[in-house]
Amino acid sequence: MCRMGIFGNSIQARVAGKGLKYLWNKSKPFTLAVVVVVGAVNVAYYVKRYQRRKKWNSVGQDIVVLHMFPRGRFCPNLSPFVVKLETYLRMAEIPYQVDFEEPLGPKGKSPWISLNGEEIGDSQLIMEMLGPKYGKDFSSHLSTEQLAIARAMRIMIEDHFLWSLAVWRFDIDAGQAFLNSIEAPYILRFVIALFRRRIVSASRVQGMGRHNHEEVVEMGRKDLKALSLCLGTKPFLTGDKPAEVDCALFGFLAQVMWNSAGSPYLQMLESECTNLQAYCHRIKERFWPDWGQCLNPPQSEIVQ
Repeated sequence: MCRMGIFGNSIQARVAGKGLKYLWNKSKPFTLAVVVVVGAVNVAYYVKRYQRRKKWNSVGQDIVVLHMFPRGRFCPNLSPFVVKLETYLRMAEIPYQVDFEEPLGPKGKSPWISLNGEEIGDSQLIMEMLGPKYGKDFSSHLSTEQLAIARAMRIMIEDHFLWSLAVWRFDIDAGQAFLNSIEAPYILRFVIALFRRRIVSASRVQGMGRHNHEEVVEMGRKDLKALSLCLGTKPFLTGDKPAEVDCALFGFLAQVMWNSAGSPYLQMLESECTNLQAYCHRIKERFWPDWGQCLNPPQSEIVQ
């Protein structure tokens, strides 16, 4: 019985081996063609990648190359973190150029920068690196209490309100205001639909997406109300002068102001929290005199 079993297994192995050999001989030309095509695509990708970096490195010493998603119709970008970082570059008067060819950086997120051959990701870490390098510190005059409040407000908006806005943008509104805010060909709209599902899934993993829509909106409203109360009648969050935190707050409030038509958050800025609306216009007028030219398509007049 044992010898018969071994004999039978041997026959099966030989038959399987011949079958695989037959399939390989039949599919070898196709397999080799696939390998060649994939190899060629990879080579072309790395050549193009090398050429892009060569171009970015040639812009000049200490000139920042800011990598981002395409411009929006009503706001320079649909990413609050892109608007945050670009506002900071303007506030600090750091020379920079914009790149749209490679929006995702070393951490798989946007924005990121190239500077003197180095690639750096995360808007906050970039700002904290650029400040000392260019001798820019807009918070040195603040007290420890003011610094603590600024940090608390920034984290509330970037780590909590972010998800309230994301749930409204991609789940409650199903991405309609988002699509209306960007010049998107049909194929890109399909990609955005996939991206939307990914964000909705991520919101559930994070936790915000597990609440019902009314609960999520109320959480976002409370964040905006807290920010409005903290701002009060001051021109900027920490006083008469803009600080780094204002870049972050403006990045998110700009999304509400110009990229969230019909949202309860925009309604709130137009009714209960008008000081946040005025705050947005104040920063835009001060650091974005070319706002209209930074839209897609460009506008000859500044869009309010």
